[in-house]
Amino acid sequence: MQYQVAFNIEDFMANYWQQQPCLLKQGMQAFIDPLSAEELAGLAMEPEIQSRLVTSRGQQWQAELGPFENFDLLGDSHSSLLVQGVDHWHPEVAKLAEAFQFIPNWRFDDVMVSYSTPEGGVGPHIDQYCVFIIQGEGRRHWRVGKKQMLKEFAPHAKLKHCGAFDAEIDVILEPGDVLYIPPGCPHEGYAVEPAINYSIGFRAPNAKDLLSGFADYLLRHDVSSKRFADPKRSATQEFGRIAENDSLALNKLMLGLLNSPEATAQFLGEHLSENAHSSDIVVLSGSEDELNYSELHACMEQGIALTRCAGIKALYLDVLPYQIFVDGQAYAIPNCSWALAKTMCDKSVVDSYSLRAFDEDNKQLDWLIDLVNAGYWYFDGQCDE
Repeated sequence: MQYQVAFNIEDFMANYWQQQPCLLKQGMQAFIDPLSAEELAGLAMEPEIQSRLVTSRGQQWQAELGPFENFDLLGDSHSSLLVQGVDHWHPEVAKLAEAFQFIPNWRFDDVMVSYSTPEGGVGPHIDQYCVFIIQGEGRRHWRVGKKQMLKEFAPHAKLKHCGAFDAEIDVILEPGDVLYIPPGCPHEGYAVEPAINYSIGFRAPNAKDLLSGFADYLLRHDVSSKRFADPKRSATQEFGRIAENDSLALNKLMLGLLNSPEATAQFLGEHLSENAHSSDIVVLSGSEDELNYSELHACMEQGIALTRCAGIKALYLDVLPYQIFVDGQAYAIPNCSWALAKTMCDKSVVDSYSLRAFDEDNKQLDWLIDLVNAGYWYFDGQCDE
């Protein structure tokens, strides 16, 4: 199924994105759940997939981490099962995320899916990322406040709650409704009846994490850098002093690395394309199914679409042409194949027409062979040589 939003994207981006929460009534066209509660429970039993089960009785909260062997804790009420990165493992949920591709992929995190019994929820809390909450099966009561600073506390080691807040939005969501919540807005939701919710999350790196990641990148790649120098320094009588001009010179030295377009662009490509969740990748390299040039040519000739594996991030930077970044790795792209590589990053599926246009000299498609054999892309059909 192809999922589409039913709200004005330009109006939403201009007036709500990163600004204020909003209810997008019937924001998904003719919405049909991409998975069932039973399928979600099956995913929560897998060790590679992050999941948790939250229950409450009065003010007593409990949270257990998966994988789960059974769901005895999922009671008839006051219970929620939450599974992260479902788009990495369920193709139909991945298609749901594609409806929000008007926001760049480097901002996208994952689709978290929850199933709640009546009164089930995770309590009032504040997130530091943007989220679209799509109501699937059932109904859920949501309260959302304006962005504000509130006291936060942990009612359980695996939960964080916030203090009481006045609701800007107080609504019961029905199937197909979409609730948008920007960072810093307190919110809480509780199922009115057995309900499934899909949370399309968009991350926002903070400066500290970026600097820490950049430092790790510099060490990992042994990037050369300038060393501090101070010729013609004047003698001092203040042995313990760090003079203002020294502080400024040291700051300039550090900023020199940050202002290096090549180093920072390479880091951002690797860092932002990394996935926080595991994916259902089938690696062909070294197996009997490893793709070769003749098979690649056959697939392209036969018009078999090329599909990116669900959950895989593929990015490129304006300031660093002829490279794409996939799951934290850089791949050099020949000039003549650059349009194809960008299309593969922009679209989840590359159609047969686009592929045939690039059925060129084999030597120019080494990078494509590597990506397919790494499991990041696959031909959605049988290639007959």
